[in-house]
Amino acid sequence: MIEIQRLAAGDEALFRKLNIVFATAFDDQESYAAKPPSDAYLTRLLSKDHVFVLVAVDAGEVVGGLVAYELEKFEQARSEIYIYDLAVTEAYRRQGIATALIGKLQEIAAGRGTWVIYVQADYGDDPAVALYTKLGTREDVMHFDIPVQKAATA
Repeated sequence: MIEIQRLAAGDEALFRKLNIVFATAFDDQESYAAKPPSDAYLTRLLSKDHVFVLVAVDAGEVVGGLVAYELEKFEQARSEIYIYDLAVTEAYRRQGIATALIGKLQEIAAGRGTWVIYVQADYGDDPAVALYTKLGTREDVMHFDIPVQKAATA
């Protein structure tokens, strides 16, 4: 039986397993596995109230998960939650796990009085687009990565 749970400090080993799921699902070992953060870093991250790490666990193995962040807004006194990453291992896809993960996040968001949850999908990622279309309203936007400039040393 698959269990959806929110990770907290002390669950660093499960978080590491989730990163392996992400590395495999996104075919991106460099980003997710090459330079793993320390346990202390993960403990601090998992202790933050506005960081949501949800995993789907089957017989002690992480088979899917998501990482999301709550963002406080400025135009009104409200917040929104951004799903940064969501993946399910290939053998467990099309079984409702991603929907269950988002459902758990919706429960958390409702309990916090959050205004909306949003997520990005890449063009060509038809399964993700189909899932998100089933659950929400599509907005076509552009995404830009702006590099951080290193401070000049004196």
